[in-house]
Amino acid sequence: MNTAKVAIIGGGLAGCECAWQLARYGVGAVIFEMKPEQFSPAHVREGLAELVCSNSFRSDDPETAVGQLKREMREAESLIMEAAEATRVPAGKALAVDRERFSDYITEAVETHALIRLEHREIQSLEDPILAGFEAVVVAAGPLASEELASSLARAVGNERLYFYDAIAPIVEADSVDLGTAYWASRYNPEEKDYLNCPMTEEQYMVFHAALLEADKVQPKDFEKEVHFEGCLPIEAMAERGEKTLSFGPLKPVGLEHPETGERFYAVVQLRPENEAKTRLNMVGFQTKLTYPEQKRVFSMIPGLENAEFERMGSIHRNTYVDAPKVLTEHLELKACPGVFLAGQVTGVEGYVESTACGLWLGLYLAGKLTGHEVSTPPSETALGALLMHLRTEAKNFQPSNVQFGLMPPLGVKANKRKRKGLYAQRAEKAWATWQEESGCVREE
Repeated sequence: MNTAKVAIIGGGLAGCECAWQLARYGVGAVIFEMKPEQFSPAHVREGLAELVCSNSFRSDDPETAVGQLKREMREAESLIMEAAEATRVPAGKALAVDRERFSDYITEAVETHALIRLEHREIQSLEDPILAGFEAVVVAAGPLASEELASSLARAVGNERLYFYDAIAPIVEADSVDLGTAYWASRYNPEEKDYLNCPMTEEQYMVFHAALLEADKVQPKDFEKEVHFEGCLPIEAMAERGEKTLSFGPLKPVGLEHPETGERFYAVVQLRPENEAKTRLNMVGFQTKLTYPEQKRVFSMIPGLENAEFERMGSIHRNTYVDAPKVLTEHLELKACPGVFLAGQVTGVEGYVESTACGLWLGLYLAGKLTGHEVSTPPSETALGALLMHLRTEAKNFQPSNVQFGLMPPLGVKANKRKRKGLYAQRAEKAWATWQEESGCVREE
């Protein structure tokens, strides 16, 4: 520990990526991870980088913003992207992983690296004496930071602490799905077998929709105001927006005709494999706050899931984040606590990839700072730069955001939506290459 310069609180995606990038450039780090002594309400495994929601890192298409962000991360030799590639499972154009193998891969990489030390210890306060002596402290405890650490962070940022709710989708045992009703296919590519699809007629959909609206839900605590991130609404909250909201959203049937009969459906529920053997399936878009008995009752109304066995029910938990433009510098340092940095979802980025990218950037920046080579922030034309710009852009009601082309500067040219995506991606790729070269963020020899 004497040779470590950076203390990282939290062994999730952002924390592990930050430590990895520091180590790549010769800077030692200690990761303080409270598991297995203490678990958050959503964590169950002892390993690092546990994925508690979906097992998907979303689209791998380079002409999407998240696809471009992953390309930038791969070029920066991201540990998380390396692990995802090594443990990926079929998911069409998406990058999905076997979450247990993924966690094991990262845990082994961290535990065996000479410049990274893993200490299983809960840090409850930014004033914890064990943090004294480090040149930088990174809070990467994720949106499920312990109440004690969250309270310490709240004291540091004053009244600027915000929060929202995130929900977890259920996981179904594959062999409990009726394959006489459900069928394997990918959207627009019926010959591919990346998703198990449960089709619905209009009548079945309407009955299901009505049941969602009537089902009992887990209520927030009395002292908590319920706020949802727009990009991760509970399935029942989407249903409340209108009778056809789901059929035009996560249950959209377009491109999912039956591969054998060609039949078209009114709505389709998709199940994505959780592992390579396809024995466990995630209900895509079914993040929920229904009570466990109601989940079993209502979701069993879906054709093909009448006798479904649920390995994990959906759940809801509070996610904590700060008003980044007001409390953080451009380098993700707390204005009120010099030397303390934030990484991951607590900064106001949303999603696995974005959280990892945040940790990656902070690792690069701190590595440069501690070795006498300041690293500039990537330009906003890049996916990473655009994401970081979001954290610097003040808003009346600051909200978490996924990476998106809309965060980047306008192209300045007219083009249809499909072509615009390609132009944004091409510009981002060029800007990233230039930044890497100019900033000195080059690969190890």
